[in-house]
Amino acid sequence: LFVEKPPDRVETFAGTDVTFIAKVDSTNLTRKPVMKWLKGKWLDLSSKSGKHMQFKETYDRNTKVCIYTYEMKITKVVVGDAGGYRCEVTSKDKCDSSTFEIFVERNDAGEDEGDLDFSALLKKTEKLEPEIDVWELLKNAHPSEYEKIAFKYGITDLRGMLKRLKKMRAEPKHSEAFLTRLESCYSVEKGKRIVLRCEVVNPNTQVRWLKNGQEIKPSAKYVIEANGNIRTLTINKASLNDDAAYECVVGEDKCFTEVFVKEPPVTITKLMDDYHVVVGERVEFEIEVSEEGAHVMWLDIELHKEKDSSKYRFKKDGKKHTFIIQEATLDDIGMYHAWTNGGHTKGELEVEEKQLEVLQDIADLTVKATEQAMFKCEVSDDKVTGKWYKDGVEVLPSNRIKMTHAGRFHRLIIEDVKPEDAGDYTFVPDGYALSLSAKLNFLEIKIDYVPRQDPPKIHLDTTGNMVSQNTIIVVAGNKLRLDVEITGEPAPTVVWTKGDQLITTSDGRVRVESRKDLSCFVIEGAEREDEGSYTICVTNPAGEDKAVFTMIFLNHVKCTSVGEDSATITWEVPKFDGGARIKGYLMERKKKGSSRWTKLNFDVYEETTYEAKRMIEGVLYEMRVFAVNSIGMSKPSLSSKPFMPIAPTSEPLRLSVNDVSDTMCSLKWLIPEKIGAGGLDGYIIEYCKEGDTEWVVANNELCERQTYVVCGLPVGEKINFRVVAVNIAGRSLPATMSQPVTIREIIDHPKIRLPRKLRTKYIKKVGEKINLTIPFQGKPRPVVTWYKDGQPIDPKTVNVRSSNVDSILFIRSAEREHSGKYELVLQIENMEDRATIEIRVVEKPGPPMNVRVTDVWGFNAALEWNAPRDNGNCEITGYIIQKADMKTKEWFTVYQHNRRTNCTASDLIMGNEYMFRVYSENFCGMSDEPCQSKNTAIIAKTGLVCKQNAFKEKDISCVPKFTQPLVDRSVVAGYSTAISCAVRGFPRPKIVWMKNKMIIGEDPKYLMQNNQGVLTLNIRKPSPFDGGKYTCMAFNELGKDEVECKLNIRVPE
Repeated sequence: LFVEKPPDRVETFAGTDVTFIAKVDSTNLTRKPVMKWLKGKWLDLSSKSGKHMQFKETYDRNTKVCIYTYEMKITKVVVGDAGGYRCEVTSKDKCDSSTFEIFVERNDAGEDEGDLDFSALLKKTEKLEPEIDVWELLKNAHPSEYEKIAFKYGITDLRGMLKRLKKMRAEPKHSEAFLTRLESCYSVEKGKRIVLRCEVVNPNTQVRWLKNGQEIKPSAKYVIEANGNIRTLTINKASLNDDAAYECVVGEDKCFTEVFVKEPPVTITKLMDDYHVVVGERVEFEIEVSEEGAHVMWLDIELHKEKDSSKYRFKKDGKKHTFIIQEATLDDIGMYHAWTNGGHTKGELEVEEKQLEVLQDIADLTVKATEQAMFKCEVSDDKVTGKWYKDGVEVLPSNRIKMTHAGRFHRLIIEDVKPEDAGDYTFVPDGYALSLSAKLNFLEIKIDYVPRQDPPKIHLDTTGNMVSQNTIIVVAGNKLRLDVEITGEPAPTVVWTKGDQLITTSDGRVRVESRKDLSCFVIEGAEREDEGSYTICVTNPAGEDKAVFTMIFLNHVKCTSVGEDSATITWEVPKFDGGARIKGYLMERKKKGSSRWTKLNFDVYEETTYEAKRMIEGVLYEMRVFAVNSIGMSKPSLSSKPFMPIAPTSEPLRLSVNDVSDTMCSLKWLIPEKIGAGGLDGYIIEYCKEGDTEWVVANNELCERQTYVVCGLPVGEKINFRVVAVNIAGRSLPATMSQPVTIREIIDHPKIRLPRKLRTKYIKKVGEKINLTIPFQGKPRPVVTWYKDGQPIDPKTVNVRSSNVDSILFIRSAEREHSGKYELVLQIENMEDRATIEIRVVEKPGPPMNVRVTDVWGFNAALEWNAPRDNGNCEITGYIIQKADMKTKEWFTVYQHNRRTNCTASDLIMGNEYMFRVYSENFCGMSDEPCQSKNTAIIAKTGLVCKQNAFKEKDISCVPKFTQPLVDRSVVAGYSTAISCAVRGFPRPKIVWMKNKMIIGEDPKYLMQNNQGVLTLNIRKPSPFDGGKYTCMAFNELGKDEVECKLNIRVPE
């Protein structure tokens, strides 16, 4: 893959720069190649990209050879850079690599050559730097340097750090609890461990650690330790969430610090490319960094400022960062740099001025009065605009002057030229130091009329069909059109003759067409009798001119008819038989465009008409014929005109009647089963009366759909219909119906299809829109009539629109007076159908009437009122009662949705005076105004005496009585069952269960239960022996009662 490799061995001195170049040919690659620079076996140098090592990738777009150039530059080489290197290029399944070595020698300048690079001597690639405290830098730095420090050391929340820095600068108060306070701040790298340490006075003191005001609980991440007077907080694997304010609290005394977590440096993984563009093109400098969301600073070193104009745009997409110049100008030329806190890359931008080429210059014009003048020029760029000037003054458009710009062409059109339009015209393209000029000359002509006479002249075109100056060859069946230009003043008279026969007709197969300065001789479908000598003679008062030409007829093979896979051809017998009788003919055919001829017969064919078969439908063919005599075979005839074997479609399917009326019949059908290569152009519909044989075409133009309505039919007649499919090959077989159609209206009883929602009361609010669609059916079209409460509706208040299938009732804004019963009546002759719709328009009710306090006792007040006069045209659903203290007059709701016209307000406060108000409520909502009580309720401060009524014990004793008897049951043997009954009585009765009048004892097969008087007997897995009559008896001291049932046990078969 390599076109050029780095040298195998490079020797250099420490402190110098060295560059390695590799070139890759991507002509045969399906994907862009990927280059890796490695040191040793596995160390990828892309992670070391920065000031010391720089990587660059370029691609020459101006050459047709696809060569990628990769560069690795080491700035100020140190001894540690010595060693083996490898560059590896991959593209999908292809790979190639090249190895080379670097030898670095130290400068032997003596003992005073400067500081030794111990890390390089120890062959370490990274230089150890002392720990830098960012907080100390911010404390001592000027505010104008804050942003630079934040970018250099990876600080993302600069504003938050400055707030915390302001707190740290405050002088700490003297503390009696701490001997040594926490440091003012701590700095740690992301992922490392940090220990916060302070010393307290009392070794037994308990301390609490807080993070941003929240107490820290001991965990694997946060380790809290106490060792004598020393208290420590250890944070393991510090993350950005640990960048916060921390406090150590002892009682009410505390000391605090700030922890700053530094992110690792962001490196540049994909370097910037160079760009070479022309003015106006878009430029995108793109790089990739090692971390998403990293801060990248773009800088133009030539301008020494960051690009922030509206012309420039910055884009971030994950790790990709893009600097975009919308339209490059010459001012943008220079070197562009991208900086991160761990890397740097640069790219050069070169911008060239656009070169505009003039493809067509403006030409000088000389025009007469009232004529049109048009200046036209063409430039190489179709996006270039420009302005037109006349004598240095810009030309503005008007009704007479128009300026157009279409692609690369610019036009200035001046209609009805006048003398003042003369002058110098200039076109100046926008943005280019270029101008195109031309002059408009006005020609003023004075005419003295002198009759002019020119002798006639025939200008016969000898090109085209003419094989010589006076001979024309015409192939049989072809069209001949001979256009002869004629000049002369006054206009000459033209006469065409064939021999002694005069040709004067202007229509027909052989005709003469006359136009201005032109005479046309036309022969449609040349035949043998058209052969001969023709003469054209033109005369006028100034003279005469004549021309003679001969037409030679050339016969060829002619296709007379075609089928689905066949074609019939004919030809004429040769004029010259060669002195021997013609025995017959041989035929050949080929596809149009092909050069391979196929023989159709091997035995001599004697007729002059032949049917060729086994052709492919839809393919163009040509044919030729050979004549054969005893001497041999003639040359082939001219090829026939191309023809295509093609057949009509099959007949349309399933022709049927869709609808019939007194004068029309609607038909429908399906497309033919077989269409073929000729396609389907449309259908012809024909009809005739029963018994007639003359079919009448119903449609003047082809019908493209599978439905058609035949109109103008006689009433009561029986009509036969048929449909024919048509394509380029002709008509198909007709589709017919088994019996004729009687043209008479089919009466369908009227029927209203009332929607389900309209079968009940239809309720709308005042102001809403009413739009009801009522579908119906019936033939012929029924007469639709609407009534309201037995009277015809008023069209001024209610709009009605009816069609063949539905009727629409529309009210734009409903009012109360629109309420009522609406009746829709459909009528066809003496048949009709009716439907009734009840519409109710409702609104909010009025307030209740006569609210009054009727009684007050204790902490209660009784209220009554009358129903409102206006219920809003619907039922009152309830009332809302509110109370208010006369002191505060604040209203509180006592009841909602109270359906009665009275209520009792409870829990009133003693000594207060209350007033009440009531709202009415219906379907639309609450009334706008309440009705307030005429009187008030005063809760007096009187002593309350609770008088208890004498308690009289009620005698509830009763005889046992079964309220639910036992029921006969039939169960399957082996399946547990239960029988139940219910009894009441006081004192509580005793229960006895019996089987066949025998008391059931403590048999474990039976389980007897008594739950609140519900008695249940459970029988576990009964057998046929357990069948019989079961009795339940209840008795107490007042009497007894019993019930019984029969239990049948079935044995499964």
